[in-house]
Amino acid sequence: QVRVVESGGGSVQAGGSLNLTCIVSGYASIAIAWFRQAPEKEREGVAGIFLSGGSTTYADAVKGRFTISQDREKNTVYLQMNSLKPEDTAMYYCAAGRTIYSRALGPRSYDYWGQGTQVTVSS
Repeated sequence: QVRVVESGGGSVQAGGSLNLTCIVSGYASIAIAWFRQAPEKEREGVAGIFLSGGSTTYADAVKGRFTISQDREKNTVYLQMNSLKPEDTAMYYCAAGRTIYSRALGPRSYDYWGQGTQVTVSS
């Protein structure tokens, strides 16, 4: 059984930080990515990591503020979010899949999704 479980969301003030955690089990992922979806907006890719080699990719909106990393022994991927802005407010989802780099931030590239964790940034 495949499980994708996110944690670490919460409420912070602008400029604050949060560290999201994603644990994937039961599936041999090639890539894991974080997506977010705000009310009445489409789901968008935030950051992705390729587990073999550690290549990463980021959406322009979060470059320099967010960092995706992994602990392979723990089957865990992290999203460190710094300098948070109110526009970062969204439900954040972790997804696991077997995709290629050019499609790493596309929602259709992933097979398994978590339930999401809410991030709220107040001004």
